[in-house]
Amino acid sequence: MWRLSVAPMMGWTDRHCRFFHRLLTRHTLLYTEMVTSSALIHGDTDQLLAYNDEEHPVALQLGGSEPADLARAARMGQERGYDEINLNCGCPSERVLKGAFGACLMGEAELVRDCVKAMADVVDVPVTVKHRIGIDKIESYDFVRDFIGTVAEGGCQVFIVHARNAWLKGLSPKENREIPPLRYELVHRLKQEFPHLTIAINGGFKTNDDIAPQLEQVDGVMVGREAYHNPWLMVDWDRRFYGDTASLVPDREAIELAMVDYMERAAAEDGVNWYSIASHMLGLRHGLRGARKWRQVWSDHRLKPLPAREVWAMAQAHVSRSASDGGMHAGAKEQVSVSHN
Repeated sequence: MWRLSVAPMMGWTDRHCRFFHRLLTRHTLLYTEMVTSSALIHGDTDQLLAYNDEEHPVALQLGGSEPADLARAARMGQERGYDEINLNCGCPSERVLKGAFGACLMGEAELVRDCVKAMADVVDVPVTVKHRIGIDKIESYDFVRDFIGTVAEGGCQVFIVHARNAWLKGLSPKENREIPPLRYELVHRLKQEFPHLTIAINGGFKTNDDIAPQLEQVDGVMVGREAYHNPWLMVDWDRRFYGDTASLVPDREAIELAMVDYMERAAAEDGVNWYSIASHMLGLRHGLRGARKWRQVWSDHRLKPLPAREVWAMAQAHVSRSASDGGMHAGAKEQVSVSHN
């Protein structure tokens, strides 16, 4: 299940984003945004746990450090039908640090073990952990090895490892995704030392040719921002990485039209404006002629009062105009793009 996955990303991987991603790949594991255990227990549970049935397999990522609260939240997630419960031990933001969860938990392996055990004791779905290779200036392999060894005692069999350190002070979350160096070799070594565990790697993957050699070293690859900004990257994953030769490569027009149908349903059933959904598909025409004009239409807040289908027609007009101006049919160009994935 962890061979390919899209990372949990705050503000991005909501249920609308996940519905869109599922149109591109049937088998890839999708993650929610991080939800804190306290928010689930004390907040709007229905809103926080809402998802579309089409999203499966889908995992709920939790943030927290109180075993009893996490157990309660995990049970709520399982009752709603999530396929996995994941504990966030990798987020380096100050907000997470103040909440005593996220990457700072790597310094408290016994507590993480207890949290995992509390969750595993009350759910039947896998309880997994996403973490970094180290925190601050701790760069020794022994640190992350001992963390995994301790947490595994609580029943965790799956670790998703972001191959960078998290600097808890001195770097912003954005800088934490760019400045600490990637050290893939440490994650490969973890798989060698823990062959009985499922080890997936995360961090810095931008092409399918980047992903392929990793699957010879570890059990899975998690892709984050590249999957969001360039979602067409995922369109060949089912065939290439899952061996699903029956999976047909969709075209962008069909994907976009399916999203318009979804926008109309969301508006009719939940009162959701198309604008908040369209933001997740702005990378659909990444690299193609006319993409900038197309994005401008779908991101124009002045069009929010219009029905989604009218906005779609306006966006398509720009695509058609760009195709005719470019001397190359958009569909032909699209085939070129697909062949390079």
